[in-house]
Parts: sequence; structure tokens; C-alpha cells
Amino acid sequence: MTVLIACDKFKGSRTAAEVCDSLRAGLLRDRPGLDVVSVAVADGGDGTVAAVSAAGYDEIKARVSGPTGVPLAAVFALDRPGRTAVVEMAQASGLEQLPGGGLAPLTASSYGTGELVLAALNEGARTIILAVGGSACTDGGAGFLQALGASLRSADGTELPPGGGALNGLTDIDLSSLDPRLADCRFVLASDVDNVLLGPHGAAAVYGPQKGASAADVALLDEGLSRLAGMLDRTPGIPPGTGLRPGAGAAGGLGYAAMAVLSAEQRPGVEVVMGIVGFHDVLSGSHPATSSSQVREPSMGRR
Repeated sequence: MTVLIACDKFKGSRTAAEVCDSLRAGLLRDRPGLDVVSVAVADGGDGTVAAVSAAGYDEIKARVSGPTGVPLAAVFALDRPGRTAVVEMAQASGLEQLPGGGLAPLTASSYGTGELVLAALNEGARTIILAVGGSACTDGGAGFLQALGASLRSADGTELPPGGGALNGLTDIDLSSLDPRLADCRFVLASDVDNVLLGPHGAAAVYGPQKGASAADVALLDEGLSRLAGMLDRTPGIPPGTGLRPGAGAAGGLGYAAMAVLSAEQRPGVEVVMGIVGFHDVLSGSHPATSSSQVREPSMGRR
């Protein structure tokens, strides 16, 4: 008999790899000699970098802005050839990164996630997987785009302040200064969220309350997201109506920014991670065991 263990993290206590190791140890204590194969998995949210690192990706440290602007140390994962990076939004812009755990529904920003993408580009990555669960912000990816070089300005010509609460003051978007390396980069939005951007099933209404938004805050955030989407829809080169696509509401609307501006391909997060860690190969028996030294290219097309 072969036993396959495929576990996600136990949030707040153990990483996916640690859970797998504990279960494996318990099984072998009871059944010495049992063939046990373990694979750490994740769903595209927090813990994704740890899961792919257990499969052989390297963890690269970067100093970025947290959701409220406080600098913090974050990591992203890079395959050994250095061409594919996994950027976990929760590392830079997640709820767990809020200072003192204080929620900031109107001012939290996705800026640090954009900085992680820049760090991945600096390492030579040309395929970037955006794992976007666990976000603290509802800014439509505005901060994310600003970090990548876009300019979002208010009526007085100054750069828009951070957070979704400021989006109602947006009067101009300039994408001409986006980092030129982005044009040669493939983006994959790894998310199990299929919400649209706006309305009762949108980013603000469904996930805003989890981030501390009151009913009045939700209305303000949804209005701001609508303004952002309306202006981007009129920007040359941006496909109109992207906000209606499933996944546009992921991560407070960062899914929308990634799909509209970076042409990101939306894929279920758990499938993306399973492709990287080789779950399907292990399940079929073509890999009898997993190893921390193995590095696999992400399999995007498998369902």
C-alpha cells in the first residue's frame, strides 16, 4: 500500500510541509515500512510560497511596503532556472501584515505586492504567478499599479494616496511609465475567487466586511472601484468590461488590475500549485516520492 498525503497549511500553527511531515511520522510510527508519499499544497492564498518552496523553489527576500506603508520583509519563490516566480500577495499586502492587527479597509494598499513583482523581475523572472488570497486591501490594484510605474492622479495633479477610499478622487491614469519589462512577462492570476469587480457580488460587498469595512465603507469602496474601472475601460490598450470577468474581484480588485493591465490569465489557485508541486504525477505513480530538491515547471493547462 502507498499512502499519499497532500495537505494545505494549518493556518496560524503549521506550514503545509510541517503538517505533511507530522502525518507521515504518525503513520510510520504505527506502520513501520509503510510507503508514504507527501506533497505540500496550497490554494493560492497565504502559504503558497511555503508550499512551492517545499517542492524546490528558492525563497527570495525583499523589503517592501506593508498594507499601511510600514516597511516589512517579505519573500517570493523562484524556480531554480530563475524564470518563474510565485508572488504571494499575503506576504506584502495581507491581513496578517497589518500593524497590531488593526484593520484598515479604506487605506490599506496593494503597493507592496507590486514591489514584490519588481523584485521578481530583477531576479530575471518572466512568468509571474500572482497568488492573491488573504489581502487586506480593496483598492482595485491601484497601489499595485503605482508600484509598477503607473501614475494615478487626483484633480490637483498629485499622486493618489493609498487605499480604496481614495479612488473616488481619481481623475487621471497614465500607464506610459509602467516598467517596460512587464510587456515581456506572462502573468497568471492564481485565485479560487470568481467574483466580479463591482456590485452585490463584487470585491467590496463580499470581502470588504472581512477587512473591516462598514456598510458605508462598502458603498464608498464600490463607488471608487467603479470609477477606477470606468477610467481604465477608456484607456487605450485596455480591454473594456474586464471588471465583469470572473476573478476580477479577487484580492480587493487586484485581480481586475492584473487582468486588465497585465493581461493576466486567471487560473484556480489550487490547480496552479498542484501543477508546480507535481501532485498529478505523484498521484499517478510516475513519481514514487517527493523531494525538496525537485523543481517542476507549473502545469497551467491541467484540469
